[in-house]
This record gives sequence, structure tokens and C-alpha cells, in this order.
Amino acid sequence: MRTLNVIGAFLGGAVLGGVLGILFAPEEGEKTRARIAEALRKKGIKLNRDEMKDLVDEIASEIKGEIKDL
Repeated sequence: MRTLNVIGAFLGGAVLGGVLGILFAPEEGEKTRARIAEALRKKGIKLNRDEMKDLVDEIASEIKGEIKDL
């Protein structure tokens, strides 16, 4: 059970790190959203443009809130 928690934490950290890297990369928002959409499509998750924008905005606000808490 402890091993699964460690693996889950590692994978969660890896995903969060990837999202942070994409969000803070020096690219235009449109390109960033396209990269996120492509990554999600590869995982079988399909979102329309508005849903993608909402997801990106939600992730960005969560990250900004976490940074403020530090």
C-alpha cells in the first residue's frame, strides 16, 4: 500500500510539473492550449475550445494560489 502511495505521488508530481512547464513556457496562449489539448487527446480526453480555456484558466489560478501560499 505504501508503495502505491509513493508511485501515485510521483506520477502526480510528474503531471503537475509537466502542466507547470507548459503553462509557464514562453509561448503564446493559443499554442499552449493546443499542446494541452493534444496531450489530453492522446489520453482519450476530448474537450471543446471553451472547455479547454476553462481548464487552462482553472489550472493557472490554482497554481498562482499555490505560489502565493509559499
